[in-house]
Amino acid sequence: MYYSGKNGNAKKFAEEMLSTGIVDSIRREKGNIKYEYFFPMADTEALLLIDSWEDQSSIDLHHASPMMAQIIRLREKYGLHMKVERYVLADNGIPEADRKFIKE
Repeated sequence: MYYSGKNGNAKKFAEEMLSTGIVDSIRREKGNIKYEYFFPMADTEALLLIDSWEDQSSIDLHHASPMMAQIIRLREKYGLHMKVERYVLADNGIPEADRKFIKE
């Protein structure tokens, strides 16, 4: 999920999400695998959230949790807009032809 705003508000949003403990609470939710923020180099007003969940029902429970009201309040406070992209992890891993490009 990409958050975009103005005047550094995306970064302020992430900082408040972390400092208030909301992110830690989300990471402790049943079914959460990953919840991390990143900042794209090409867009200094953007924030990338990569979150991963065990299954759709885990996501649905997260969306129904009281934390969503806190997240929505902060998004509105900082005037953020969102763009969502969904990626699916390949069950069979990385193809052998692609492995030669990866240093582990």
